[in-house]
Amino acid sequence: MHFGSSGIRAVFGRDLIDCAIALGSVLGERTGKVLLGHDTRTSSPVISNALAAGVLSRGADILSAGLVPTPAVARAVPEAGLGCMVTASHNPPEYNGMKVFSPGGASLTRAREAEIEAGLRESGRAAGTAVVPRFGKTSETDILTPYIAGIVDRISCRRKVRMILDCGGGAGSVVSPHVLKGIGVDVTAVNCSPTGHFPRPSEPSQDALPYIGGLVRQWDMDGAVVHDGDADRMMAFDSRGRFIPGDTLLVLFARFLGARKVVTTTDASMAIGEWAAVTRTPVGDSYVSEALLSGGDFGGEPSGAWIFPGQSLCPDGPYAAALFCRMASEWDIAAEIDALPRYTVFRESIPCPRSAEVLHALGAPVPTDGIREERDGGWFLIRASGTEPRIRVTAEGKTPAAAKALLDEGLDRVRKWKKEISRE
Repeated sequence: MHFGSSGIRAVFGRDLIDCAIALGSVLGERTGKVLLGHDTRTSSPVISNALAAGVLSRGADILSAGLVPTPAVARAVPEAGLGCMVTASHNPPEYNGMKVFSPGGASLTRAREAEIEAGLRESGRAAGTAVVPRFGKTSETDILTPYIAGIVDRISCRRKVRMILDCGGGAGSVVSPHVLKGIGVDVTAVNCSPTGHFPRPSEPSQDALPYIGGLVRQWDMDGAVVHDGDADRMMAFDSRGRFIPGDTLLVLFARFLGARKVVTTTDASMAIGEWAAVTRTPVGDSYVSEALLSGGDFGGEPSGAWIFPGQSLCPDGPYAAALFCRMASEWDIAAEIDALPRYTVFRESIPCPRSAEVLHALGAPVPTDGIREERDGGWFLIRASGTEPRIRVTAEGKTPAAAKALLDEGLDRVRKWKKEISRE
C-alpha cells in the first residue's frame, strides 16, 4: 500500500492490518514518540492496536489520544515526535486508513512519504524480527481539552447565532458541539452521537445532506455547519437553507480573513483569483499543506478542507465551523454570496478500477495529479481519485453552457480511454 492524496486508505481487511503494523514499525524507527488517535469507525480500534504494536516493537512510545478528530491530533504532535490518525476520513464505512503528521501539524511532504514507503517495502517490517534494547510503552493523553480551549480562546461571535451542527456520527461529535457552544452559538445538534455507524454518507456533499436546507428554514436558523467522518472537513449552509459550494466558501473565508495569498488546488474555481494571489497545487490537502510551508495566509480545497496556518497545517473542520459562525455573526452571508461573481463549476466522477492506466493514456505523469487544460473562458481537470477507484472530472466556465461543454469534453476523453483499456 502507498500514500494517496491524503494518507493511506483501503477497504478494511488483513492487508490493511498488516500495513498498519508495518507503518508503525517504520515510524517507530524514525522517532521516539508517536501520538495516536482514531475516528469512530468500528474497525479503527483494530487498526490503532496494530499500528501501536509496530511502534512499540521498535522501542518507541505511544501517546494514546483515543477517539478524537484528525485536526486535534495534528495540533498536538510532540515537537520530538510524529502523529498518526487512524481514519478513512470521508470514505464509506468499509474503508479505513492512516494519516501521518510531522511536528507542527503538517502532513508529510512527498519526499518524506517516499522515504516511508521505501521502508514499508522492505521485507520483514511487519514481523518485527530485529532485536531492540527495550519495547516502548503506552500512555494516555488528553488532547481534546487544550484543542477545544485553543479555538474558543481565539474565536467568539459578535452576536448570538443559531446553527445546526451535523457531525455525521463522526469524530467531530466529541469536539464541535463544545467548540460552538463555547464561542456563543445556539447549537442544534444533528447526527452528533459517535456510534461508529454513519447515519448518512460521510462526505459532506450536497447530495449527502438533502434534509439540512429544509431544517434551516423550518427552524429559522442562521445556517448550518457539517463535518465528515474525522472532522478535517467542514461545509456549510446559509440562512436561506442553501448549500454553499466549496469554491464559494473558499472566497468567503479568504475575504473574511483578509488573506492576500491563498493556496488552493487545481480543481478550485478561478473566482478566488479576483480576491487574492493564488498558488495552485495538485488535488489533496497534503499538497496544500506542503505549499503553505513556504508561506501563505490561508489554504484549502473545494472538498471542504480548510487550512489556517496560524492554527496548524492540517485541515481543521471544528476551527472552520467556529470561524463560519463568527462570520455569520457579522455578515449576512446569503447576501454576500449573492454579490459574488458567478461562474459555473461542474464536478462528476466515473467508476474506473484501472483509473491510473486511463490517466497515463491521457498523458498525466501522476494519475492523482491529473491533467488540467485551459480554454477561453474556462478549464477542465481530469484526475484519478487518490482514495477510491474513480476518475474525477471538474470543469468551469464563465457561462453554464461553456462549463457544460468543457465537462463533456473531459468526460468524453475518459470514456474513450476507459473503453480502449478495457479491451486490452
